[in-house]
Amino acid sequence: MSAPPPHLDAFLDASTVGERTRALADLMRALRHLDAGAHEARSGLGALLDLLEERPELRERFVAALVAFLSETDSTILLGETGVPSDRGFLAELGDRLSARLVPTPRDDRDLSHLVARLFRTSGDVEAFRLLPLADVHRLLRFAATALPAEVVRSLSNTFADGFRLLLARLQAQGLSGDLRARSTPVPVSDSPFHRISRSGDALLTAWLSGGDVAAAADAFRRDSGECRKETRVIQRHLEDAGVSVDVVFGLEVIDRCLTRTAMMADFLAAPDGPERSRLLHKLLARLALFAHEERSVTHLVRWNLHLLDRKIVDRSGRTGEHYVAASRREYGHIWIAAAGGGALTVFTAAIKMLVHSWHLSPFPEGFLYGLNYAVSFLLLQAFGLVLATKQPAMTAAALANIVRDAQGDDREERIAGFFSRLASSQIAAAVSNVLVVGIGATLFDLSWRALRGRPYLDPEDARHTFETLSPLDSGTVFFAALTGVLLWLGSLAGGWFENWTTYHRIPDGIAQHPLGERVGRARMERLGAALARNASGWGTNVALGFLLGFAPAVGRFFGIPFDVRHVTLSTGTLALAAAGLGEEWYGGGTFLRGLAGIGVMFVLNLSVAFGLSLVNAARAYEMPPGELAGVLRHVVTRAVRRPLDFLRPPRRETETAG
Repeated sequence: MSAPPPHLDAFLDASTVGERTRALADLMRALRHLDAGAHEARSGLGALLDLLEERPELRERFVAALVAFLSETDSTILLGETGVPSDRGFLAELGDRLSARLVPTPRDDRDLSHLVARLFRTSGDVEAFRLLPLADVHRLLRFAATALPAEVVRSLSNTFADGFRLLLARLQAQGLSGDLRARSTPVPVSDSPFHRISRSGDALLTAWLSGGDVAAAADAFRRDSGECRKETRVIQRHLEDAGVSVDVVFGLEVIDRCLTRTAMMADFLAAPDGPERSRLLHKLLARLALFAHEERSVTHLVRWNLHLLDRKIVDRSGRTGEHYVAASRREYGHIWIAAAGGGALTVFTAAIKMLVHSWHLSPFPEGFLYGLNYAVSFLLLQAFGLVLATKQPAMTAAALANIVRDAQGDDREERIAGFFSRLASSQIAAAVSNVLVVGIGATLFDLSWRALRGRPYLDPEDARHTFETLSPLDSGTVFFAALTGVLLWLGSLAGGWFENWTTYHRIPDGIAQHPLGERVGRARMERLGAALARNASGWGTNVALGFLLGFAPAVGRFFGIPFDVRHVTLSTGTLALAAAGLGEEWYGGGTFLRGLAGIGVMFVLNLSVAFGLSLVNAARAYEMPPGELAGVLRHVVTRAVRRPLDFLRPPRRETETAG
């Protein structure tokens, strides 16, 4: 480089911290895009270092400006707080980020975290910094070590130590919080690794600042850090028993980030002078640059909070999903029988639904009665152990995500494909059994009604209208079936939330210990509490799903949007009642066949939409890369093409429970 890069003179001539900060930011952006030559690829940083070596007078001015800049700024917040989530709440943080985008806000030029946020405005800026050649990074650090005065180096070391201490304080506060200690190994606070790591971290800093045995102190710190990692896994295992809250998941994420950051800083402290030490510092700074960029992003904030919510839901529902997938021929046969019972009960649900429809009520009472009818029906299904097709896919997707998270090695994709095939065969069996029984049951119901009342249950006009509403060609059945899949997914989330809420707040124990037990009997209250503990997820899902399905048409009418629901089993019941109501005309005009085609469309969309949404929800909770998820799905499709019978027939062996 023969000529100084742009903005270098502005940095050298600056007289205030604000001017120096702005000039340094402009200089670093200019270096990022600088070409050192046509035949040799070199970073702008390397070119600047070459220039400083060639021109001693420029080097002296640059060192003086750099000393002034470092003396007037502070990196404690950058090292100790940037990238560690705050506990201010989503809405408060969102408001601050939006106002920073829309309203002019003053900068604190003494806080280096602000400078880093200005420097790394895009992910491309972060990536360019991460890819800087190690040789140039090492040259820069050697330049600083030899050129900067001892008091400036000492101040930088103390600032680095202060950032480390902030991370230790946050780590200890989260690890020893009441919510996490209730789920940790029961030991005195003094024996908790989250308490011990603070002492070993201070010992590491003391050894480093005083020139003592840093290697031994770093080993002790790493042991305590490993124990903290083990304790977080204990907490994760206890989430199923003690319940999950966003605060608990947030605390675990804070601990994970603090442990990761302090581990990187400890590796730097323990490394001897040389290129490896420079590489470790560069890695740490690149991570800080990424976090500084993310802390300005509204999109990242929304994605982060959705991640917390996803983890809360999935951690509660993953195990439950296995219950809805047949792993043996015996379980497969049970699904057929339970689904037949579900179909029989659904006949009466469909009949009551059509009765309410014939009353032509206003939207709210009609939606309420629809929802009450569905909710009671679903609760009866649960009470008698019956099955309704497509009502369980969201839970099964969480179980599938657990396999993706836990499985290792080459067998993971095969295990997932095996699980998927068992899921498909179980759902198809339930749907076929539901549809057959509800169709036959609706016909018998109509015959009984004719015998008692002398007329069909549905008059011909309502029957023909029912045919038209179920046709995928003559109505919005395709959209409504997909919407029903969304409602099925939302219902499962509501059930998982309700179960988690009752567990987290120990509602079953509160019921068992309630003073009302002195009047009605303590044993009766204990049985009621135990029943809630066993059935909370099912009760929550069934009630929520019932009223979601019931009120969807009313909400659509209120907003002037054509909303309706199309569930495969319920719609089969109404189709059969309509066919029976038309007598000899039931097959005329092809309307019945179009309605029957609509039933097939409903099954595919109910199942695929609900399962797809919940799988994305679970994959996001476990931070599965999109490419990895796509690869898993491709493997499933390949297996379906090569071995389609695996997705239709019952499991061939008891040992296939693992996938």
